[in-house]
Amino acid sequence: MPEDRRGLRFLLDAGAEIAPEDSPNATVAARATELSLRGCHFKLASPFPVETRVLVKIFHDGQYFEAKGTVVHVTPASGMGVAFREIKPHCKNSLQKWILSALHNHNTEEKEAAAW
Repeated sequence: MPEDRRGLRFLLDAGAEIAPEDSPNATVAARATELSLRGCHFKLASPFPVETRVLVKIFHDGQYFEAKGTVVHVTPASGMGVAFREIKPHCKNSLQKWILSALHNHNTEEKEAAAW
């Protein structure tokens, strides 16, 4: 569970689609690999440039999440970090459920490790 300057991030492995806001049909497939209440890290071979405004869709555990975001970090040929700017109201529940689930899984793993 890496920690950044803006809060905790939780590991995730979920399918995602990302498109530039000004070209919503130019969707690119990606993997969401870290998640927080403020943003997500995506693995993809051709990340968008920093400051690109994007539309994000994440699919995990039979649920769907959608938000507008801005690319804030890029690792060339590897991935990018996106800060959420605007989360669809009905999607906030999915985000919260995924984070609570990740927190629960993390706490369970810590308890099991401590038992050894």
